[in-house]
Amino acid sequence: MKYEADSPEEYISQLPEERKEAMEKLRRTIKDKLPAGYQETMSYGMLTYVVPHSLYPPGYHVNPQQPLPFISIASQKNFIALYHLGLYMYPELLEWFLGEYPKHVQTKLDMGKSCVRFKKVGSIPYDLIGELSGKITVEEYISMYETATDKTKKK
Repeated sequence: MKYEADSPEEYISQLPEERKEAMEKLRRTIKDKLPAGYQETMSYGMLTYVVPHSLYPPGYHVNPQQPLPFISIASQKNFIALYHLGLYMYPELLEWFLGEYPKHVQTKLDMGKSCVRFKKVGSIPYDLIGELSGKITVEEYISMYETATDKTKKK
């Protein structure tokens, strides 16, 4: 589902009641654990944690007017989604996450390249997401991002 909102608070206020508490808790978990430098914003209709232009002026290569996205959360029609670009770019982080997930959640992992889907709000592993959120500093992310986008430019 797509929500039109200018702020995270406005976004969460539009959610169905059964999703509001989970999204707010997910938001707090991420904000509490993110390393310094990331900024909360709305992007692509989701709550997004970005590297602001003040720290990375080139912005997102797909749309340089947008800051560099790192983590997004969204309430979709059938699930709550966590998009973590570090899982896509850091093979060792993905391996760690895949190993830790079953220790926190009894249900099978539903995941794409960078998207983790939670069909039941009761199965969201907040502690694991908090730990995941704190694993990559802004400087590390920018470095990995530049390495990854440089490779795609050379193809």
